[in-house]
Amino acid sequence: MSDPLATQSIDQRTLLNDLRLRRLKRASSFEEDAEVEPLSGLANLFDAAMVFAVALMVALVSYLQVPALLKESDYTIITNPGTPDMEIVVKEGEEIKHYEASEATGAGQGELLGQAYRLPDGRVVYVPAEDEE
Repeated sequence: MSDPLATQSIDQRTLLNDLRLRRLKRASSFEEDAEVEPLSGLANLFDAAMVFAVALMVALVSYLQVPALLKESDYTIITNPGTPDMEIVVKEGEEIKHYEASEATGAGQGELLGQAYRLPDGRVVYVPAEDEE
């Protein structure tokens, strides 16, 4: 008669040997994959660089207030008002005009007649200047 404990220990040994062989095969398959694709880490570096570039473009566009240029409404942007490097950007419909201040702008002879205002509904209101005499 065979001893049940001896049979159990033989079964455990074969099971342990099977597990060891499987583990060795798995480890060797990982090593083989690494040898097949030596530049696989470079692909991840490229992806990270692309994400960084897109984030940089989004930050630059929001900093320069370009989203305002993409809106449908008309508007005027004045940067550095009252300084020699003042700039004015006017958007009317699809047309965008850019003006820069210069020493020659506004120079000449003449007198102030008044001021004109455009109302939100499109009407223009003229307010005459007061006489300073």
